[in-house]
Amino acid sequence: MKLHRILALITRHLYLYRRSPPRIMEIFYWPFLDLVIWGFITVYLTRFQSQVPGFITFFLGALILWDMLFRSQQGITISFLEELWARNLMNLFASPLKPSEFLAATIVMSIFKVTAVSIVMTVCALLFYSYNVLMIGLWLIPFILNLVLTGWVIGVFTTSLIMRFGQQAEVLAWSMVFLFQPISCVFYPMEILPGWLKPVAWANPAAHIFEGMRAVLGAEGAPSVSLAWAVGLNGLFLVAAVWWFYRTFAYCKDQGLLVRIGE
Repeated sequence: MKLHRILALITRHLYLYRRSPPRIMEIFYWPFLDLVIWGFITVYLTRFQSQVPGFITFFLGALILWDMLFRSQQGITISFLEELWARNLMNLFASPLKPSEFLAATIVMSIFKVTAVSIVMTVCALLFYSYNVLMIGLWLIPFILNLVLTGWVIGVFTTSLIMRFGQQAEVLAWSMVFLFQPISCVFYPMEILPGWLKPVAWANPAAHIFEGMRAVLGAEGAPSVSLAWAVGLNGLFLVAAVWWFYRTFAYCKDQGLLVRIGE
């Protein structure tokens, strides 16, 4: 082995980080994310341990719903990446295919993935932990629909970023959704967050869904207000994300970026 060849390869990989914020984010964000998430969970259990009966019920329900959000986002971004990896973007968009048709196809794939994963997780939770997610009742339907919409918002926005910045932004396909996890209040209530972070969480549709889930499981009444906030925010953000996608697509088409990232 030659040291200079090893150093050359190391230098080559280090240079990738110079102009790649997504790669830098991947290094620093994941440890920070783990610390924040488990820190908030610890504070929640320490402060409200006596008021959280059957916290396994809360956690398993939250985990299943969160995975639905994650898979709905993945269904859109991974479908785009599949075309990118296959070097098929130029062929696709050189055809009469419209951006709206492309988004419609990725949304259908998202629905397929969410359905398949939901069935697997629900059955496994029932078999291994005797946990029935249907205990949430009819509220489960609007909860899931809103989480899927939130996943679509994140997925469309992430796809726009990958389209604009190319393969160096591919890591966002897996990390972007977790950027919102601390303010989604998946495993702990919004009141655990510090004061300056609560308004940010309030603007996140997913946070209202998980607040509503805890209200249902804790028999605190109908989560109508939480659902109303989630529906309103999802509608606003989905329109904004689709508008941003069209703007990004038009820019990339004019600048020839679709050919570059596709080849």
